[in-house]
Amino acid sequence: MKTRVITAVVGLAIFIPLILIGHLPLEIAAIVLAIVAMSEILIMKKMFLTSFGAIMSYLGVAVITMPKTWLNWLPSHFDRLTTFYLIVILLLLHTVIHKGRFSFDDAGVLVLGMLYIGMGFNAFVQARAVSFATLLYGMLIVWLTDSGAYIFGRQFGKHKLAPKVSPHKTIEGSVLGTIFATVVLAIYLIFFHVGYDNYALMVLATFLLSIFGQFGDLIESALKRYYGVKDSGKILPGHGGILDRFDSMLMVMPALYLLGII
Repeated sequence: MKTRVITAVVGLAIFIPLILIGHLPLEIAAIVLAIVAMSEILIMKKMFLTSFGAIMSYLGVAVITMPKTWLNWLPSHFDRLTTFYLIVILLLLHTVIHKGRFSFDDAGVLVLGMLYIGMGFNAFVQARAVSFATLLYGMLIVWLTDSGAYIFGRQFGKHKLAPKVSPHKTIEGSVLGTIFATVVLAIYLIFFHVGYDNYALMVLATFLLSIFGQFGDLIESALKRYYGVKDSGKILPGHGGILDRFDSMLMVMPALYLLGII
């Protein structure tokens, strides 16, 4: 417990100034976090962190995470999609050159990981670019849902939500966690403008985003169970890895974009 508290305090001391400042410092931090999260997938898959496939995956996740203006120095036809596609092609060529050591399955996992992680952290930065209140709104959805699900699940939880994926989560905790987050953020939205001008629509969006966040948690739990690991990494003592801490946000932040809030 002491280790968890110390890690949380140090993490917040670094993270809070970054989200308050935003802009370039946050953009760089997002890219670093995305690369670390990508390395966690590589470790789970038992791939060398300095292999060609790993280096390409770092470049790919960085390209997706960074603001598109960072690629303006490239020829006009090399936008983000084209650049990412070139990286995918290089990975596919690698399956031919190093057949037996790097398979199509390996390439598929890396491409999926780059998209999943990169889009999540890119949306995180986009939310801050809209406003601090918008980013805080997305983060509060995750924190309140997780806290509510944990507290209410311990008190009232009887029915397992997804026993084969995450045996400790309950339906009661999940439902009450979403209700708790929606109610608290309904109050938040009275004082801070986020997204639509239609208040009722924003409350509904909050409800849906809370559910999205819980799916993010379950997806990461399924990933760890598939590879037979307890934590995605060890970079955060007492808390696991970057994927462990940002699993829900990697779903909620892109969902903010899909719902037209950012």
